[in-house]
Amino acid sequence: MSVHFKKLALIGIGLIGSSIALAAKRQGLVDVISIATRRQETLDEARALELGDIYSLDAAEAVRGADLVILCAPVGAYGALAAAIGPHLEPGAILSDVGSVKEHVVRVVGPHVPQGVSFIPGHPIAGTEHSGPSAGFAELFAGRWCVLTPAPGVAQSETDKLVSFWQAMGSKVECMDAAHHDMVLAITSHIPHLVAYNIVGTVADLEATTQSEVIKFSASGFRDFTRIAASDPVMWRDVFLTNKDAVLEMLGRFSEDLSVLQRAVRNGDGAALEAMFTRTRAIRRSIIDAGQETAAPDFGRPHEAPPAPKPGFVREHGGGDDA
Repeated sequence: MSVHFKKLALIGIGLIGSSIALAAKRQGLVDVISIATRRQETLDEARALELGDIYSLDAAEAVRGADLVILCAPVGAYGALAAAIGPHLEPGAILSDVGSVKEHVVRVVGPHVPQGVSFIPGHPIAGTEHSGPSAGFAELFAGRWCVLTPAPGVAQSETDKLVSFWQAMGSKVECMDAAHHDMVLAITSHIPHLVAYNIVGTVADLEATTQSEVIKFSASGFRDFTRIAASDPVMWRDVFLTNKDAVLEMLGRFSEDLSVLQRAVRNGDGAALEAMFTRTRAIRRSIIDAGQETAAPDFGRPHEAPPAPKPGFVREHGGGDDA
């Protein structure tokens, strides 16, 4: 199914939003891209990179006439954004998002969606450790999953349009219940980030000499944790606050399994350790076989550098990761 939108409004323009803009342009999926963000500096950066056609600090203004609106801001801002744009959404439009939690999105955005607008929350499971408009690239979604959690009553034809949109940008798409999404992502993404933040935080608390040695002799294990722990602090603060129940449920299971492993080490139980490591090795093989890992940087995507900003413009960098 081919798909085309007359106007795409992106509310927020970080790594994911800028990558959507670049991918949608490359594939000819939209006529006009409208970008809104709350900070003038970010808007100026997006304009310098020529990511859109219309730029605004007013989200309500940005969505007027748009037949596809995607919230790309931190999920903690969704409630206020939905209240602001709700009255201005075009009848027949699709409203979606890119947040890594979905029940919270349904709870805070749903009440502001007017009759005649199809509300289809989404989550592209893709990212890097960089954030901001200049971090985006059109190939970000190639070969990666995007999960959609359509609201009850949304016409299948509207969901099919959004599925086709993401597929055209290179994603594989799956639809599921919002609560199930949050539980799955709690263990596949949210807990790993929490563990990474914690172990890198432990190193940060070490005395200066030991800390410098850890950094100096970092092998792939600790080094990979630091990549995850470099993720956008605001985004991940919101993830843990808005997916609290699922995170605590999976964190409880993780803690129980960690206690079993701790006892095996204490008791010198080599058989138990080997059995555990054999099972986990098989999971790694399954991920590779499923095509969700390669040895190549950026998942092997041969992306081009984004257009250079105008002379004299200073880019800001931050951290963000796949959620």
